[in-house]
Amino acid sequence: MSASPATRQTTSIAIVGALFFIFGFVTWLNGPLIGFVQLAFELSVVKAFLVTFVFYLSYFVFALPASAILDRTGMKKGMALGLLVMAVGAATFGEFCVRRWYPGALGGLFVIGAGLAVLQTASNPYISILGPIESAAQRIAVMGICNKVAGILAPLVLGALVLHGMDNLSEQVAAADAAGKAALLDEFAARVHLPYLVMAGVLAVLGIAILFSPLPDLRSEQGSKADAGGDSLFNYPHVWLGALAIFVYVGAEVMAGDAIGTYGHSFGLPVDQTKFLTSATLTAMLLGYIVGFVAIPRFISQQSYLVWSAVLGVLLTIGAYLTKGYVSVAFVAALGFANAMMWPAIFPLAIHGLGKLIERGSALLIMGIAGGAIVPQLFALLKERMDFQLVFMLLMVPCYLYILYFAARGHSVPPRR
Repeated sequence: MSASPATRQTTSIAIVGALFFIFGFVTWLNGPLIGFVQLAFELSVVKAFLVTFVFYLSYFVFALPASAILDRTGMKKGMALGLLVMAVGAATFGEFCVRRWYPGALGGLFVIGAGLAVLQTASNPYISILGPIESAAQRIAVMGICNKVAGILAPLVLGALVLHGMDNLSEQVAAADAAGKAALLDEFAARVHLPYLVMAGVLAVLGIAILFSPLPDLRSEQGSKADAGGDSLFNYPHVWLGALAIFVYVGAEVMAGDAIGTYGHSFGLPVDQTKFLTSATLTAMLLGYIVGFVAIPRFISQQSYLVWSAVLGVLLTIGAYLTKGYVSVAFVAALGFANAMMWPAIFPLAIHGLGKLIERGSALLIMGIAGGAIVPQLFALLKERMDFQLVFMLLMVPCYLYILYFAARGHSVPPRR
């Protein structure tokens, strides 16, 4: 007997959830990696933040090519391809870290981002159209839970395997002569090699496994009962406004998740504590996803939840500015709760009604992930000239205010016919 539609859908959600776990683990390594490369390659804060810059910039570069690939391959084969590209990037990053050649290591992160661009351009609309659009935020919330559980584990695993004893190592490097310093940093940089080779192997195996999985190979036409009325995304202002919402949202998310270690260290907190702060933010995000999963759409619509999330983001950012030390860091970590349901709400609101244009619309939204490259880099640059708490507030509050606009009005701008 063949499986029932409900069983097939549950199986598909479980498989895609595993994919979200994988790219959550890879993505949320960036926060602790900032501290790693700063020490291993002897970098300034601005140069260390190139980790997030090149990683998220890759989404902007490869999202549209990813859409063209998916037009030919379909979403299932596209997800497998994305995993294989990520495997190449992980192996490249590990190899160039051993050689302590920073441009090569950044190149590896760029390739990982390219694979994720393909994977996310396929998987986000896939999970959105796997069921009714009205409950898409709930399904994406399940994906977010998988993503953030991985994100909580990633800094802990990297901290245990690679980043242990960084404060002591920094002191030893400062006291050593040139030869001793090189030997210490070579040994430290080499710690990342085996974990990333293992990661590359796991990604490659999963990519092959996806091809033989029972995932249905959905196509964009299945995303809507009626095709989009026009043949151009320019006829749909709400998707462009949604792309900008994704841009500022990811910028805010990376600030709260990846930049929190630098934020805490700016108060003088020790590196051996700040390297785990990304996990604190993602724990708050996990809680937010659980609340969103329960509440949407039973008690509140995804659009209304997005409104309240944006308001909470503004309030928590102001709280971080008005406090100091661990309390201020706690406000930043709590932004994870406010951020949790933003992507799950923005994405389906932005692609709703696109029909056959859903893959191109998804690619446009994925390009918005470049906000994770721009906003944190602005923070790294401006904090050298201004108070870092003021810079944080001046960058974050406008992001949340725009998301508030998109939730209240921008998502409902009618198509041009």
